[in-house]
Amino acid sequence: MKKLVTIVFLFCGMVAMAQDLEPKGKIKEPKKMGDKMHNVFLSKRMATATYQRDSLHQLNIAFNKDTTERGINFRDLQTKHWDLMAKHASLEEKHKGLEQDHVEMNEKYTALIRSSLNKTEQLNMALREKGEQLLERERKLAILEGLIREQDSITNALNEVIKKALLSFKSDEISVEMKNGKVYVSMSDKLLFKSGSADVEEKGLDALKKLAEVLNKNKDVGVMIEGHTDNVPIKTAQFKDNWDLSVARATNIVRMLDEVHHVDAKTLTAAGRGEYMPKASNETPEGRAKNRRTEIILSPKLDELYKLINKN
Repeated sequence: MKKLVTIVFLFCGMVAMAQDLEPKGKIKEPKKMGDKMHNVFLSKRMATATYQRDSLHQLNIAFNKDTTERGINFRDLQTKHWDLMAKHASLEEKHKGLEQDHVEMNEKYTALIRSSLNKTEQLNMALREKGEQLLERERKLAILEGLIREQDSITNALNEVIKKALLSFKSDEISVEMKNGKVYVSMSDKLLFKSGSADVEEKGLDALKKLAEVLNKNKDVGVMIEGHTDNVPIKTAQFKDNWDLSVARATNIVRMLDEVHHVDAKTLTAAGRGEYMPKASNETPEGRAKNRRTEIILSPKLDELYKLINKN
């Protein structure tokens, strides 16, 4: 652009110079100038005009060349301008799309935040409920443990009372032990019955009487009478097999406790185990003697414990 301004400035200056050198009107013949001088003067004027003409021609060539270059540059710039305008329009379109995507993503993000808050609130509520349930279970467990300790205490006391009541009997006639929260009174066959019989012997009657005295003082005790035999087969007119004999023995003891000693019948249960729960091996006489027994199982009532468990 600076080059173009310079050329135009020079062109205008040379035009002005040419105008100054242009003869005004008719050239008068100079005074006292001979033909020779006049011709020299004209030659100089001609040389000057020729120089001015050539200079103007060169300026014209340069101007035309510069105009052509400016036209080429203009068209190039115009093409680039159109390209930039097209790119700008494309970017504007993409920008609008991105703005729309941003709005949609923001809406989704807000929805996710709300959903997360709702889930967090639900989780906190569930945790609070679980915590309350856990506290309630711990409370019930504490009550349950207290009841179990109380029952163990009762069972221990009952065990000691039974041992003292039956202290006069030999260890091979009666044994008393506590297991699984119950008191097991095991009476041998030779103490209670004759072989093959379900009738209680005199010495056995005394043992049952002392046991009944303890039961009548501790009414919250369940009593299971179990008859046991060895595996030697039996078959009589009265009893079909050992199982039949074990049931009859248990039933007779239950009736005696109820009818003679007035133990609450609702606390009594009779069961015959036959030969199927041996205490020792049936291969030896000593083992078979241990297996022929009647077990009186005393269980302190767990009514409060059962109620608590059923509530769960």
